[in-house]
Amino acid sequence: MIIQHKQEGSKGSFYVEENNTTLAEMTYSMAGNNVMIIDHTEVSDALRGKNVGYQLVHTGVEYARMNHLKIFPLCPFAKSVFDKKKDEFGDVLRSN
Repeated sequence: MIIQHKQEGSKGSFYVEENNTTLAEMTYSMAGNNVMIIDHTEVSDALRGKNVGYQLVHTGVEYARMNHLKIFPLCPFAKSVFDKKKDEFGDVLRSN
């Protein structure tokens, strides 16, 4: 499975696409130059139970690390991943 990334202006997403259909997506907005606000995560029924939502968040974290960004997980799913992985993802977490 390949997670792709697209960004247009201050909005972007990490997503999984198959046959021109988006099967999973995590969207974000940039607040200023260094804060990524994850605002939505959605995974199709075809990929449920395959840890794809976590993989999207993890890819976002790696992107944030490479680009010296902080992440504010506004999306409830992303927030739950950050809560569970505090030790692993805490370096990019921005509170409030």
